[in-house]
Amino acid sequence: MAKPADTRTAGRKPAAKATRSAAETEKIRAALAARRDELRAEYDQTLSEITELQRDRLTDSAGDDQADTGTKTLEREQEISLANSILERITQVERALERLDEGGYGWCERCGNPIPVERLAAFPSATLCVTCKQLEERR
Repeated sequence: MAKPADTRTAGRKPAAKATRSAAETEKIRAALAARRDELRAEYDQTLSEITELQRDRLTDSAGDDQADTGTKTLEREQEISLANSILERITQVERALERLDEGGYGWCERCGNPIPVERLAAFPSATLCVTCKQLEERR
């Protein structure tokens, strides 16, 4: 039985590299790199705050009842979740930079159609067109 074609590469447009000028590519690269640097600074700041709060909690936990302990645990989990979210966004931006280097930036990874400029302006690390993203979210 024949294996179905991979939908992520089957529709990819080879003209992706030729449709963007070097100046446009560098402008996109600079914007993505700036966003990555902002996120890294935010991540470092968040880690610093988590560390400081952890130190404060260790010295300020005498006499805590179960409710206080539970509240502190929930706050710590929320802070770690926030840091992980920032780290995920950094990974997305780095992947967008890789796709830019490979010539696949701005093209949907699933169907191969171009991702609208408006979507890329709002979410520069988008890898799916609006239609494919909507289908993914419905699953």
